[in-house]
Amino acid sequence: MSVSSEASSSPMAEQPAPGVTTFKAREKRNQGKMWWSNGIFFISMHIFALFGTTYLSPATSIDWRTALLFFISWQLANFGITVGYHRLWSHRAFTAATPLRIVLAAMGSTGFQGSIKCPIHDPYAATNGLWWAHCGWIFHKPIYPRMKLIERADLEADPVVRFQHKHYIPIALFSGLVLPTLIASWGWGDAVGGFVWGGVMGRLVTWHCTFCINSLAHWTGLQPYTEEVTARGNLLLALLTAGEGNHNFHHAFPKDFRNGPHPADWDPSKWAIYLLHKYTSLVPSIARTPDSAVLQAQARVHVAQADRLVASVSVDDMPKPVENLPVWSRAEARKRHGEWVVSKNGERRRRVLLVLEGCVVDVGDISKATPVESSCSSQTASNPFQHSRPCLSTPQISRAAHSHPSTRATPPARLLTKQPTLAR
Repeated sequence: MSVSSEASSSPMAEQPAPGVTTFKAREKRNQGKMWWSNGIFFISMHIFALFGTTYLSPATSIDWRTALLFFISWQLANFGITVGYHRLWSHRAFTAATPLRIVLAAMGSTGFQGSIKCPIHDPYAATNGLWWAHCGWIFHKPIYPRMKLIERADLEADPVVRFQHKHYIPIALFSGLVLPTLIASWGWGDAVGGFVWGGVMGRLVTWHCTFCINSLAHWTGLQPYTEEVTARGNLLLALLTAGEGNHNFHHAFPKDFRNGPHPADWDPSKWAIYLLHKYTSLVPSIARTPDSAVLQAQARVHVAQADRLVASVSVDDMPKPVENLPVWSRAEARKRHGEWVVSKNGERRRRVLLVLEGCVVDVGDISKATPVESSCSSQTASNPFQHSRPCLSTPQISRAAHSHPSTRATPPARLLTKQPTLAR
């Protein structure tokens, strides 16, 4: 998020173990010298915010219009960063007409996160630790060894980007601090509240929402589209960042104008871009990943998860092919029913045998705690079996109409012949 690119060239794509996020492993940080001006400003904003919300404009007595101003100021910066800085200028996920670029540049300046032309890199690599990923990188002048590899011609050619970069400090100070103060002062006579809440607090909340994408979105959440990076999808972060919390999809398809591809994914930035594209000329084109590619990505994740699940199962617990099982006669099946055996947990129990689809299945371990459901092969069925029950005092073995995949233990044997019922 913010002005830094998170495309596939990012260090995020160089993980040692797919699906595993570890902050104990440390990469060599490209730290420069202490960035004193940046660090002092960052800390000073937090100190003033604490003082201002406690003494100057306490949260317990804030005017509702000032609270609304704070929310609007925060959201304008939010959308400026997500729609403008990130999806438009960092990833070129859509094209925008000049009027829209001007508005997005002004909104992004309100976020106090540097100009659009600030180096496109990843100074907050998640593998360097949670603190570093969140805001530790702010205190060091970054080193960009790969800057020459990044294509920046489109930024250099954009007059809006050049103007904003040249005049960034006055634009940011006016839009982020002065303008909220003037609005609150002229509107309802609360200049102090406008500065504290619409200005300082609006900037701090924008900062930390952005930083949470850099840190928490690589630490907790779901990975439905790729496990090759640490990025994750997190609904709470999506709510706080106008959709950027759908971070796993973004890392899988960084050029897509969407961060949440499903209609139900919370991504108001996506909705804003799409509506402007469909009903205005402000967004001439958008980049959208084909549905087939998204489904393929999800399928790869499912296959990887299934492989890990299979690998976690003991070889002894894996079902064997039915044709490799020993063959019992009906008389032998009756004889073995009820005999004493030692279960997997070491307890002695009696065998409880059923005949399911021609297989003799011992359900003694599960019959006490759960409904008797079993499967004699790796084939799946749409419905649980019917008309079967464990053998009681008089051994009766009935054949199931269907099998069920809930239990995949290997049956002890298969019958010599396969008939619906066993005659006494």
